[in-house]
Amino acid sequence: MKRSAAVAAALLAAAAASAHDLITAESAQRYLEETRKWQALAASSAPATGRAEAQYRIGAMLDEVRELLNRDLAAHGKVQGLPSNYLVAELLRHGAPLAWSEKLRRFTTNTQYFEQALGLAPRGPRATDAGVRLLQGRFYDSFETDPLAADEPWPRLAEQIVLAEDLAARDLQGNAREEVHFIGAILHARASLRAPDATSRRSHGRKARESIATFEARYPDSLRSAVMPILRDALGKN
Repeated sequence: MKRSAAVAAALLAAAAASAHDLITAESAQRYLEETRKWQALAASSAPATGRAEAQYRIGAMLDEVRELLNRDLAAHGKVQGLPSNYLVAELLRHGAPLAWSEKLRRFTTNTQYFEQALGLAPRGPRATDAGVRLLQGRFYDSFETDPLAADEPWPRLAEQIVLAEDLAARDLQGNAREEVHFIGAILHARASLRAPDATSRRSHGRKARESIATFEARYPDSLRSAVMPILRDALGKN
């Protein structure tokens, strides 16, 4: 308790000097309080839906922290400020470390929390959002610059396609719906290049072309539409 109070006091004292930091002393403490709260629920004997909620909340909170820290990395090349560094260290100490990719040189999605939330309550109130976050995390963390040159085994890619198709059939709204369709088109294009047999490659190639045409018709003004001709060209070469 004394250690936590001393660190909190030091963070508050540093707040004025680090007011430009994306993570402040106050927000660092709030994130840690949330972590302890949801970890306790996740480890309890509460009903599965409650534990699923806890897993989802931890994952969503780490997503928020990850995005802030990656903005720091993009701007400065390292995590800036005492509050940010304190938060990273304390999350590790509390058993909720932020995922890190040495290859990508950035923090990645802690997908295990969304996987666990779906495992506990596959049709629960957080299931759709957990599925979208899981799809996004696995997708964007699977490549550096070329989405067709992903570093993932075929079974994982097949799982992602099933997840994308399941989500596309749900009542998604706004950007989530567009992004699921966008990722789905790319996943089918990947599968047309990497499926283990010729029949599967042809099937995924057909589905990729259908997904591309549907995306262009449904979202003609989207910036993501610029990727569709690139996918079509890659399919043509294959």
